[in-house]
Amino acid sequence: MSRGTILITGASSGLGAEMARQFATLGYDLAVCARRTERLDELRAEILAAHPDRVVSVKQLDVTDDAAVFTVFDEFAEEFGTIDRVIINAGLGKGAPLGTGLYKANRETVMVNFVAALAQSEAALKIFRAQGRGHLVMISSISALRGMPKTLTTYAATKAGVAALAEGVRTEAIPGVDVSVIYPGYIRSEMNDQVKYPPKFMVDTETGVRAMVAAIEKRRAKAYVPAWPWVPLGYLLRALPTPIVRKLL
Repeated sequence: MSRGTILITGASSGLGAEMARQFATLGYDLAVCARRTERLDELRAEILAAHPDRVVSVKQLDVTDDAAVFTVFDEFAEEFGTIDRVIINAGLGKGAPLGTGLYKANRETVMVNFVAALAQSEAALKIFRAQGRGHLVMISSISALRGMPKTLTTYAATKAGVAALAEGVRTEAIPGVDVSVIYPGYIRSEMNDQVKYPPKFMVDTETGVRAMVAAIEKRRAKAYVPAWPWVPLGYLLRALPTPIVRKLL
């Protein structure tokens, strides 16, 4: 018997794909979407081989296409009858120091990470308001806790925006709707797989996502994951003066 249906965007690789695997193991049916459907098809086959009693539906979606976001979300809702949880996970890690001539990369990051997250939130909450219940999950980043330098400046700003968007929805207190913001620390994924010198505290994808899934299952309003070292480091990032933070980054 299914524990419910979870819609995950950006599910073709990295954190999204691993969340799909782990939620399937917990007994959820899945509505997964991303630009690369061939990877989604492979993920679906993998999950069904391990859990043949699960239902996994796959759809192509470019989250920067506003109309497509609403269409795909509505199609999933019609197909399953209800969507219990939406995880807004699709994201982009491009970026460059401002004023260095790479505005296009920064703008692309804003469009994917924030503007598209707004569209996905609208589409999800439209479904939840009609159902009278649902769980909206926004994947932010530990970098959202402070303004970040150089290549992270725009990325961190978009993730801070996502967190503020979720907080606003939570403050509205829509009946039956829970809202969670997840702040992952350094978790190995396709987005950072090419980093020449991995940062300290980097954990493998499975371990990091396990912490994310546990926080989501508890419907935490916000969670820094994995808890160690990101709960204490998150506090320090917020509290320390900028010159000291600059030395830590």
